[in-house]
Amino acid sequence: MEKDDVLGLNTFRYCPKCGSNQFVRHTEKSNVCNACGFVYFMNPAAAVAAFIRDEEGNLLLCRRARAPQQGTLDLPGGFVDMGETLEEALIRELKEELNVVVQKVKYLFSFPNTYRYSELDIPTLDMFFECEIENILSIKVADDVASAKFYKLEDIRLEEIGLQSIRNAVSFYIAQKNKNKQ
Repeated sequence: MEKDDVLGLNTFRYCPKCGSNQFVRHTEKSNVCNACGFVYFMNPAAAVAAFIRDEEGNLLLCRRARAPQQGTLDLPGGFVDMGETLEEALIRELKEELNVVVQKVKYLFSFPNTYRYSELDIPTLDMFFECEIENILSIKVADDVASAKFYKLEDIRLEEIGLQSIRNAVSFYIAQKNKNKQ
């Protein structure tokens, strides 16, 4: 896959402002309309995901109820809405997906991702947080989560995690936790 395809710039043939078919490559990250001058930059969408652990240190993973990667393991989280901070988005997503109240949020790290949706590869920047929730017993899956379960870190099979960014993040997280044990 070419970088252009990942950015989605080849997908848009017409200017989103004036509708002209003179919408052409401007830079490696943008297109320009030669009719009206509109410049379109393809920047990544922001997404958040949570590492939630129980009292024994097990990690909560969810089964995806919908495409992309339906049926695979995932971390709870989702896309940041307009006007939200990362923390607000994470708190909202965890409430929607798991019916939990977040007590504490700590930023950990980020990974770039390509999220396939509606036959378009959307570049995202996935930001990962460690979260403490009010009551683990209150977890009730909804929205785009089919199920949720706590896993011992050593029992997690990375190949069951569908999204590459999430797989990378869980692998990195486990490696960091194992490194800190030494």
